[in-house]
Amino acid sequence: MLDRLPVEIVERIVAKIPDTDLIAASKVDRVWWQEVRREAYKRWKNYATTIGDVYCEIRALGKHYIKREIDWIMFEDVNDLYKRWINRLTEDQLYIMEKMLRNGMVVDPQERETIEYALSEQRWGGDPWGLGVV
Repeated sequence: MLDRLPVEIVERIVAKIPDTDLIAASKVDRVWWQEVRREAYKRWKNYATTIGDVYCEIRALGKHYIKREIDWIMFEDVNDLYKRWINRLTEDQLYIMEKMLRNGMVVDPQERETIEYALSEQRWGGDPWGLGVV
């Protein structure tokens, strides 16, 4: 039955699958593989955008602290919260990227290198994106 669903239905189903199960859905057939790949790239991009937004918030927070608009305790609490959020988003993003790489969904050599570098940095406790927030 799953191999005969219209593409629009497959798209809607795939969009609702959690990150941890997303790649497994690609095993159904070629249409599912393509939709899972498209959705995985979309989530990868969304994570990158959100990480960038949070990083901008951290920088803005630092500027407020330097101008003495917020006190040290507030700065530390909020800064730590943002750092934990970025670390969690990075873990989720790297999970998707690694699964895509291992399942042949990444064809661009530069993307492959980026993923391999980011995974290596994460494994060694580094900052995969060079944001300095680890």
